[in-house]
Amino acid sequence: MTKRFWVVLVLSLIISGAICLTSCSRKQVVSEPALTAAEEAAEAERFAAEMEAMEAMEAQKALEEQRLREKRLRETRARREREAMVEEQVGVVERGRFLNELVHFDFDSSGLLPEAREILRRKARWLRANPDATVIVQGYCDERGTEEYNMALGDRRAWSVKTYLVDLGIAAGRLTTVSFGEEDPIDPGHNEAAWTMNRRAQFVIE
Repeated sequence: MTKRFWVVLVLSLIISGAICLTSCSRKQVVSEPALTAAEEAAEAERFAAEMEAMEAMEAQKALEEQRLREKRLRETRARREREAMVEEQVGVVERGRFLNELVHFDFDSSGLLPEAREILRRKARWLRANPDATVIVQGYCDERGTEEYNMALGDRRAWSVKTYLVDLGIAAGRLTTVSFGEEDPIDPGHNEAAWTMNRRAQFVIE
């Protein structure tokens, strides 16, 4: 009786231990994959969130760079428009000065005065800056002297101006001369002040 009791007891313990081991083993086998899957899902979610954040940052950075490029482009365009406007205004002023600044002469002379040479140097600069321009140099006289004499004197004055400009490097082919003698006076008066104004050479852009 006692022997059988101990045998039953030992068998019970062995069976219980086996059941316990089997149960623990099953729990480990089931729980480990579930935990790994959860971790992988969490890692994938974290990675996706990081990638989304990086893409958002890159998109924002690209947008800011595009805005900056557009801003610089607008500023450059506006600056060039301002510069072009200034250049155009300066060009109009310089063109007007070229046309309106007259070369005056002493009585019965075709020699260039110092102030006339300075004026012609400015005109030469304008001609160099505008290489496509061709001009007519017109020579004039005051009313004193015969018509024939004044026509010849006006021609000498126009040629004197042309020669000086050619010496300054302006191509002779860009300069045409013509004499109007005592015609078209600036001042119709009959006094020294009027005669001084009318003894001149002036330019016309062709």
